[in-house]
Amino acid sequence: MSRALVLLKRPALTRLELNPSQTIIAGFALIILAGSVLLSLPLAAESGRATPFLTALFTATSATCVTGLVVVDTATHFSLFGEIVILVLIQLGGLGYMTIATLMAMAIGRRIGLRERLVLQEAQNLYTVGGVVRFTRNVALITLAIEAVGSFLLSLRWAPELGLGRGLYFGIFHSISAFNNAGFDLMGGFRSFTGFVGDVPVNVVMMLLIIIGGLGFTVLHDLSSPRRLGLHAKIVLTTTAALIFIGTGLLLLLEFSNVATLGSLSGLQRTLAALFQSVTPRTAGFNTIDMAQLRDPSLMLIIALMFIGASPGGTGGGIKTTTFVAPMAVILSMLRGRPDPELFRRRLPPVVIYKAVTIALIAVAFVVSAGTLLSYVEQVDFINALFEVVSGFGTVGLTTGLTPELSAVGRVIVIITIFTGRVGLLTVAYALSRQHRPANFRYPEERIYVG
Repeated sequence: MSRALVLLKRPALTRLELNPSQTIIAGFALIILAGSVLLSLPLAAESGRATPFLTALFTATSATCVTGLVVVDTATHFSLFGEIVILVLIQLGGLGYMTIATLMAMAIGRRIGLRERLVLQEAQNLYTVGGVVRFTRNVALITLAIEAVGSFLLSLRWAPELGLGRGLYFGIFHSISAFNNAGFDLMGGFRSFTGFVGDVPVNVVMMLLIIIGGLGFTVLHDLSSPRRLGLHAKIVLTTTAALIFIGTGLLLLLEFSNVATLGSLSGLQRTLAALFQSVTPRTAGFNTIDMAQLRDPSLMLIIALMFIGASPGGTGGGIKTTTFVAPMAVILSMLRGRPDPELFRRRLPPVVIYKAVTIALIAVAFVVSAGTLLSYVEQVDFINALFEVVSGFGTVGLTTGLTPELSAVGRVIVIITIFTGRVGLLTVAYALSRQHRPANFRYPEERIYVG
C-alpha cells in the first residue's frame, strides 16, 4: 500500500473526545461564558452602560450554578433583559444543560445516542443508563409543574400589591429561583426577603419550593410513583426533616435574645424566621433576617447546614445529605459493634462509604483552604470568609455582606468556589485525571493500629 493511500485513510482532523465529567464542565463553562457576554451588554443594565466583564462573569456563574451570591443588586442594576437572562441561566443551571439539550433533541425527533445517555447518567447522578431518557423527561415535567404552582401562589400574594403584570412576573421569577435553590431576588437593596419576615404565605410557599427542589429528582420521581420508597428516598426525607427541625431549634435557642435578629420579633414571627433560616441554607440563599447580625455560634450552625446542603440529583449544592449520613452510619455501626454500616435494615456497600468519605474530606480541605485564602486577600475575619466560601461552595447565596465588597482577586476566588461546588469536586477530579481502569488484582491485607 502506498504512502499516499495511507495518508488518505487518516482522518484530516482528530475529534476531541471528552469523557462525561469533562463534557459537563465544558457545558457549564460555555453557558457561563455566554451569560457573561449577554449580561455585560449595555442592554442588560438599568443604566444603559456596559457592566464590567468580571461583574457579569460573577453574576452569570452565580446564576448558572444556582447560587445567588451577587456583587451588584439584581433588581436595581439589571434591566428587564438582564433579569430574564439571569432567570434563563438559573433554569439552565437547575435542570442541567444536558436535560435541556435532550428535551430539544426529543422535540425534533433526534435519537439520543449512548454517549449522550452516559453524560445524562453522570449529570443526573444515576447508577445505570437504562431509562435515563425517560427519567430526564419526567424531571422536566415535574419541574415545570412545581414551578407553575409556585408561580401561581406567589402571584396571588403579590398581584394585589404590585399589579397583575408585575405581580405575575415576581411570582414566576421567585418561584423558579426558589425551586432551583438559586437565591436571586428582585426585592432590591440587597434586602432579600427581610421585608417579609412575618408574611406567612410568602414564607410557606418559598420554603416548600426550596425543600422540594432540594430533595432531588430521584426522590421526587419515587414520591410521584406508587411503588414503595427505596433506601435513598428514606434517608433523604428523614435527614432533611431532622436538619430542618434541629436547625430551627438551635437558631431559636442561640438568637432568642439577639434583638438584631430574632429577639425583637413576636412569637409567630420568631418561629417562622428561625424555620426559614434553617431551610434556606440548604441551599437557597434567601434570608428574612440580617445574616451579618447573627452571633458567631449561629454563623457556625449556618455554615454546617450550608456545607451539608441538599440531596443528590437535585438543584441544591453542598456535599449532600446522603454523603453526610453515610459516614454517620459507619460511626453508629462501630459504636454498636456491628460489622457493616446499616440504615433502615439495609447494609450500605463499601463503595458508597468510600465515595462519601472522599467527598467529605476533600470538601473540608477545599473550603478551609479557600476560606483561609479569602481571609488573607480581603483582610477579614476567618469566620466571615469561611461563611462566604461555604455559601459559594454549597451554591447557597447567603452572605454577611462581604460579597459586594470583594476585590477582583476575591471575586475570582469565589467564582472558582461556586463553579467547583456546582459541578462537584469528584467531577472536577475525574475531568482532570487521566483515563483510569479498575485494577484486576488485590494486594494482601494487613492491619494497622488506629485510635
